[in-house]
Amino acid sequence: MSAQIEVQIHPTLSDISASDWDACACPEAVNGGRPFDPFTTYRFLKALEDSGSVGGTSGWHGRYLTVHKNGQMIAASPLYVKSHSQGEYIFDFNWAQAFENAGGNYYPKLQMAVPFTPATGRRFLTLPGFEAEGRSALLQGAVQLAAENKLSSLHITFCTEDEAETGAHMGLLRRVSQQFHWLNNGYSDFDAFLASLAARKRKNIRRERATAQGFGGTIIQLSSDEIQPDHWNAFWQFYQDTGARKWGTPYLTRAFFDIAQETLRDDILLVLALEDGRLIAGALNMIGAETLYGRYWGCIEDHPALHFELCYYQAIDFAIEHGLKRVEAGAQGEHKLARGYLPVQTHSLHWIADEGFNHAVSQFLDAEAKAVGREIEVLTEYGPFKTIPQV
Repeated sequence: MSAQIEVQIHPTLSDISASDWDACACPEAVNGGRPFDPFTTYRFLKALEDSGSVGGTSGWHGRYLTVHKNGQMIAASPLYVKSHSQGEYIFDFNWAQAFENAGGNYYPKLQMAVPFTPATGRRFLTLPGFEAEGRSALLQGAVQLAAENKLSSLHITFCTEDEAETGAHMGLLRRVSQQFHWLNNGYSDFDAFLASLAARKRKNIRRERATAQGFGGTIIQLSSDEIQPDHWNAFWQFYQDTGARKWGTPYLTRAFFDIAQETLRDDILLVLALEDGRLIAGALNMIGAETLYGRYWGCIEDHPALHFELCYYQAIDFAIEHGLKRVEAGAQGEHKLARGYLPVQTHSLHWIADEGFNHAVSQFLDAEAKAVGREIEVLTEYGPFKTIPQV
């Protein structure tokens, strides 16, 4: 009897079993371990949905894909219909403008991604042992969904390098971008990390940390049950301030943080600054099995270098103490280089229905990849290390 493969589309995660989803998204955590990628867990994606951060008028509308073989769910993908390009961090605004100037409709489009999250992770979530057929079915299902609904394109962003290679072999366009990550070269403590830097860079970081820590208050790290509901009241103020300045409107709703307190706090590290008992600044990180992911920062008072301390140096402290392999500090920011964060490639895949536009984007991506490669080489050469760390 031949195996029956079926791809299903779900407008809401409520239609999918949490255990079935996580068996594909984070099989390493089935017995209680920490997931490699906290962002593709059912609880994180469900928090986005239940809080209204996606759906409604957000411009992110769920079309979650699942693949079933003889009745068993073997693969899944977070997939959304998008009416804009906000909250993606792999920018295609110029593509949209060019396509619409030529008389086409770029929106709506399909986005296979974790909303508002520029963190590398698997986008083709497969049950162990079903990687090849699961990936193939998910990709074919997503392309078919876009084609049948006359959507302009499909974008698979911040996928793994291995997934990017697979997608390219299957005919999708491959895009290379850049972020800054800190790599743990087996450091015993922060001083051991500093010892790996050139003397001038080491001195600058020590001076910067002293300035930040001398702001007149205290800095604390909180995770799991140490995080209390009142901490989110303060952090919401910080997040609103940063969101309003960066995006005009914060992506996450206030309800997201209430849900995070209930279902995500074991995955979260909050780094907070207090002055006279009052919370004045904070950084939110998500904790993976091997990686600490810096996500949001904000403040209600400005103090010299406090941003660098809370977002970058405290993250390095935590990663060293807990034996994590890296810190991903989010999108953009060449200022991270001087603080020990090195440029690395990130990857995405793109399918465009219009053949002519697909060809034009393909030529652009070839040129862009060469430019990104050269930039990474130059930035790495001018990095702060005596020798480049290897992990």
